[in-house]
Amino acid sequence: MPSVSAHVALTLAQHIDAVFGVMGNGNAYFLDALERDTDASFTAVRHEQGAVVAADAHYRASGRIAAGTATYGAGFTNTLTALAEAVQARIPLVLVVGDEPTSGPRPWDVDQIALASAVGSRTYTVGRADAAATTIIAIEHALTYRLPVVLAIPYDVAALEAGPVPEAPSPRSPAPLAPKGEFADGMLDEIAAALREAERPFLLAGRGAWLAGAGEALGALADATGALTASTALGRGVFPSAEHDLGVTGGFGAEGAMDLVREADVAVVFGASLNQFTMRFGELFAPGTRVFQVDVAPAATHANVGGFVRGDARVVAEALVQRLASMRNHLRHEKPRGEGFFAPEVVSQGGPWRETVDVAAARTYDGGDELAPDGRLDPRSAARRIAELLPQDRVVVSDGGHFIGWANMYWPVASPDRMMMIGTAFQAIGQGWPSVVGATRARPESTIVLTSGDGGGLMAIADLESAVRAAGGRGCAVVWNDAAYGAEVHLYGLKGLAEDPMRIPEVDFAAFAAAVGGEGVVVRTLEDLERLETWSAEPASARPFLLLDLRISPAVVAPYQQEIIRVNS
Repeated sequence: MPSVSAHVALTLAQHIDAVFGVMGNGNAYFLDALERDTDASFTAVRHEQGAVVAADAHYRASGRIAAGTATYGAGFTNTLTALAEAVQARIPLVLVVGDEPTSGPRPWDVDQIALASAVGSRTYTVGRADAAATTIIAIEHALTYRLPVVLAIPYDVAALEAGPVPEAPSPRSPAPLAPKGEFADGMLDEIAAALREAERPFLLAGRGAWLAGAGEALGALADATGALTASTALGRGVFPSAEHDLGVTGGFGAEGAMDLVREADVAVVFGASLNQFTMRFGELFAPGTRVFQVDVAPAATHANVGGFVRGDARVVAEALVQRLASMRNHLRHEKPRGEGFFAPEVVSQGGPWRETVDVAAARTYDGGDELAPDGRLDPRSAARRIAELLPQDRVVVSDGGHFIGWANMYWPVASPDRMMMIGTAFQAIGQGWPSVVGATRARPESTIVLTSGDGGGLMAIADLESAVRAAGGRGCAVVWNDAAYGAEVHLYGLKGLAEDPMRIPEVDFAAFAAAVGGEGVVVRTLEDLERLETWSAEPASARPFLLLDLRISPAVVAPYQQEIIRVNS
């Protein structure tokens, strides 16, 4: 007869097709049932943190919920940083773990429910009679609230016979949130009127707009208002047309593009949290800009917002397009009635502002020099050259650290699910290598490109093996090796703090790659990137995982880091 663990595995596999993890005492029966009795794929990682990170990356790359798994105790506590990141980034996933027996904790058990709760994740514990139903409840909670959940199997329950697996209803996904009430209607009217009367309208969209499927509606709204557009770092590519798009806002934005944003007289923000980095520490918009926000959050998320509508980005964008169309139709049928009446030809002129600016020039970044004054590689020129050589069909996954500016500024991607920064929501490093694993399982047809620093790369080095094994010739890693924790050097070194704790002996990451079956190349000049050009031309099935160990100058500071230094100095 199926065990409790089999009930969990069989029910989970009806709705989740990818599971990542490390096998241990607490999840052995679950993994046995998953492997023997389901079609779900299990990919082993080498550290339990990687189980959650891979499931996180899988969702970001595909929009399909995935699962991680670990044993109890030390296995579970190893997942906590990654679990906190998924909570902060609002990523739905299920973490299946062993837990203490129902008879009480053993010396090596910890209060896993309290620990999960401390980082913002709810725990559901299965029993002999309700394992299938509890599994569905856990999946539904993750999808409804866009949060990771823990599904715990007590040690003395895991192998108990539980009878035939019962039929369980499918998890229900919430309907898009529509604005409700007179206040919301009035605010929609106000936003539509502001956009219609604006001389320099601007639309900003974030990852929430992408998750809502708002791209087409936002494109229609931009055309209806003549607005310039831009996205947050996690929303790049959400607008269907790049012709009038300024790229990424905040510290990753090109200076010319950010100057244009400050010229806007009306800005409407869709599905973006407006954190300090997106808002350039409050200086993204000029003081006179009227800023409206559309989000599913309960209230506006920044003090500069003057009007707020709670609702799904697609639903609200469509409503605004309809309101603007109604305004135009009304004006077409209205006859002039004396002074003060706005004739149709002078209302909503289609935004001549965006037709007069040079968007391509505004989006241009500093190309850098081949070598910095210290003789090491300039990361700007390296980033620009790598962008020219990488396969076009790529998904970029990023660890955290000072280097995040380079890929975000110089490596364009087609849509938000092709550029993800895992770790930055929780300000964590060391989540890069297992991100490759999850993205590879989500997008097996694409080239997965990791961008990582040497600090984060070393912190999670065990899962370099997982990345090489999972991605093979569809995997490429770029390690920005400045022999330091660069963000700390640039911020605290400038303040005169002791720098020895901020420095890392220069590590040969190329040798690490070779040790686990990949190919490593040390890059000291742009010519050393020739191997990336030949690698990109080879069939994925015939080439190895490629790691580029870039020996970059620690003296070149990313623009977003310069903003942080300015604010904190």
